[in-house]
Amino acid sequence: MKITAVETYWTRIPFDMGGKPASVGGLGWQSMNTVWLRIVTDQGLEGWGEGFGHASAAVTKTVMDTQLAPAVLGQDPRDIAGLRHRLAKAFHGFGRNGSHIFALSALDIALWDIAGKAAGLPLWRLFGATPVSTLTAYASLLRYGEATMVAAACERAIARGYRDIKLHETTVPEVRAARQAIGPEARLMVDTNCPWTVWQAIDMARRMREFDLTWLEEPVFPPGDHAGLARVRREGGVPIAAGENAAGLHDFRAQFEAGAIDVAQPSVIKIGGPSAMLEIAALAQAYGARVVPHNAYFGPGFLASLHVNATIAPDAPFERLFIDLEASPYHELVVAKDGKIALPNGAGLGRDPDLAVLRRYLIAGPTLHES
Repeated sequence: MKITAVETYWTRIPFDMGGKPASVGGLGWQSMNTVWLRIVTDQGLEGWGEGFGHASAAVTKTVMDTQLAPAVLGQDPRDIAGLRHRLAKAFHGFGRNGSHIFALSALDIALWDIAGKAAGLPLWRLFGATPVSTLTAYASLLRYGEATMVAAACERAIARGYRDIKLHETTVPEVRAARQAIGPEARLMVDTNCPWTVWQAIDMARRMREFDLTWLEEPVFPPGDHAGLARVRREGGVPIAAGENAAGLHDFRAQFEAGAIDVAQPSVIKIGGPSAMLEIAALAQAYGARVVPHNAYFGPGFLASLHVNATIAPDAPFERLFIDLEASPYHELVVAKDGKIALPNGAGLGRDPDLAVLRRYLIAGPTLHES
């Protein structure tokens, strides 16, 4: 079997979050940017992948078009481990994190999609997961920056059947409003997206103790300050989660060795695909850390996350951004019902995207590369 064609797409789909978003990193987030990768083989099988997009979509797609596609044409898509190793070595000079790793993540997802289709099995079966029909999801709210809006969003999430809520807020009044809205029984997490020094993070963690947080996520900048994060974990008095921005397996090992985190959060479209996720899960088990994967996307990475979660963390809550997309190429597969997400049973990822919907929201592409 050989790869005969590579296709890339960039879509932008508007969404509704129930209010105007607060700026995060200078960006007002009101649409979902997704970078899609389609791998076609000479035996009629094709696989779909996703590389981290959002505000970096154009860069990720450029890497796919100019470097990834020429490197994989003519290769055997069944050689997942070999391709992964060779391309990681070839691309390492461009950085061990960022657009090249995002592109390799998309490739890994697409190759596993092909492997599942060739075997006639959903990926969770291929990975050896215990059968489950659904995963319990948690509502991951975007940043509102206003306590009344946070409370209203929490109430909507609870009304839709969610029992776990994650905020992306950085001030105490918003966290207090959320806890008051959801009551004492629901689990509450806070992702701050790396805003503080170590001293500031320790102070904020102590101020948030009263809200009984399940975890405080990425409180320290830079995210690579594992020693500083370990201090926050020791002195702040709340469990610490991180890993969305980790630079591969060895960065997670550094976090574990530093005693920096209680919860590891690799992101399948940023860390190297399912292959990397399975490696990190094994490493986390050796260090006694819990794995709750990060998932802030709705393309093939969403489906890949479902399969990986079912395999490495079936009892952990599955992250689902609390937004309503205008449309989705996967239709109901990305919709939570009563706070639960159904696990796909189709071969590979479970379903190919609806190309009519995908093309309706194209920003760039499809860009075709053929051997």
